[in-house]
Amino acid sequence: MMQLYWSPRSRSFTTLWLMEETGQPYERVLIDISTGAQKSPDYLAINPMGKVPALRDGAATLAEAAAICAYVAERVPDAKLAPAVGDPDRAKYLQWLFFAPSCIEPALIQVYTKLDVPPSTAAWGSAQQVFDVLEAALAKGPWLLGDAFSAADIAIGSGLNYAVRLFKMVPSRPAFDRYLDACAARPAFQRAETIIAG
Repeated sequence: MMQLYWSPRSRSFTTLWLMEETGQPYERVLIDISTGAQKSPDYLAINPMGKVPALRDGAATLAEAAAICAYVAERVPDAKLAPAVGDPDRAKYLQWLFFAPSCIEPALIQVYTKLDVPPSTAAWGSAQQVFDVLEAALAKGPWLLGDAFSAADIAIGSGLNYAVRLFKMVPSRPAFDRYLDACAARPAFQRAETIIAG
């Protein structure tokens, strides 16, 4: 059985939602980051960065939410969280799956810190560009891949929910509202919220 290492008040929501979407049993292992448990030698052996979430699947361990999404989507193909290898939609799936950590997260740091980074030197371009590109993609809906929900929606939906609804760092837009409403209506999203709330 897979073990998910998580903590409230962290980026663990993405992977809790993911695991709930699989419909498969898994073990939640609480890492209390308020006490520094993520810096224990035992946990650092799982994730040397000392962050949550992380996943153990038998002898395999990995960290980083997007990597966990990709791994679990492949390990649980019956959940249909990723287009098959060779499916043309797989290219956009991978692009959006990694857009969350490579564009949304840095854009949020830019917004939060009011950091002035020239778009030509920032790997993510600019916060404005990130959210404009995302809005255009979501306007086609209902999901990033059209009618097919995927692990990319979990990664993007989690980040956007954090940015727009939880911390109000990014102004909402009609496409964001529709998309986030659809995410929040999913039973797995609701179960993950219950877990996080304790």
